[in-house]
Amino acid sequence: MILEEFDKNKQAVVNPSDIIKSISGMPKVVVSCFARETFERMVNSFGGERIGETREANMVIPVYKANYKEASIGMFMSPVGAPACVCTAEEIFAMGAETIILFGTCGVLDKTIEDCSIILPDRAVRDEGTSFHYVPASDEIEVNPLYKELLIEILEELHCHYTVGKTWTNDAIYRETRDKAAQRKRSGCICVDMECSAMAALAKFREKEVFQFFYAADNLDGEAWDIRSLDNEANLTEKDKIAGLAMELAVRVAEQFHI
Repeated sequence: MILEEFDKNKQAVVNPSDIIKSISGMPKVVVSCFARETFERMVNSFGGERIGETREANMVIPVYKANYKEASIGMFMSPVGAPACVCTAEEIFAMGAETIILFGTCGVLDKTIEDCSIILPDRAVRDEGTSFHYVPASDEIEVNPLYKELLIEILEELHCHYTVGKTWTNDAIYRETRDKAAQRKRSGCICVDMECSAMAALAKFREKEVFQFFYAADNLDGEAWDIRSLDNEANLTEKDKIAGLAMELAVRVAEQFHI
């Protein structure tokens, strides 16, 4: 199969460093999310200066640096979908980042998981194509091996409800059929996302760190699809709190870099 033709050579025809140069003073720890409204509120809340940018074919992605709790933390907005998300992360690493903390919505495969509650993935089903270019073929990949316990510590300090489990990474959102969702649920998946397995593969290949967590949004575990808080502008106050969780984790990770 073509997805089994993994090439471990780290030099490609085009490499991130061919496009992006390192940024002086680039924070080692960077926080990112997918939702436009939430990201704009993060920038307004945590402040910071614009220190660079990367580009997709049809958009500019600004990169900011904020000083939060005496730590230098980067911020950028990730594009949706495994290919675009990974390409942007590649360029953020080329700028000088070492750890990306990424948060966003996921669909739940267990209707008992409350809207906007935290989901911490520990494994991901690789039902996308990008990850197979970064690590050899397998059905699943380990997720968040380094900082999982650190986020759990923060969540318990703040008395936040959370669920740990396996995610189904599928970047074809209009092909999440009922039979496939039921099959993934039987295999132990509690949610579905679009980027997690690919970002975990990127981190392993580049020997960097990506920590990704979700907040529960639409419910796929019912007779009819329930959008809940999936919309960009829904439940913004609760999403602001989740952004605060990501920043708090970033500060504690940054302490390990003595910055």
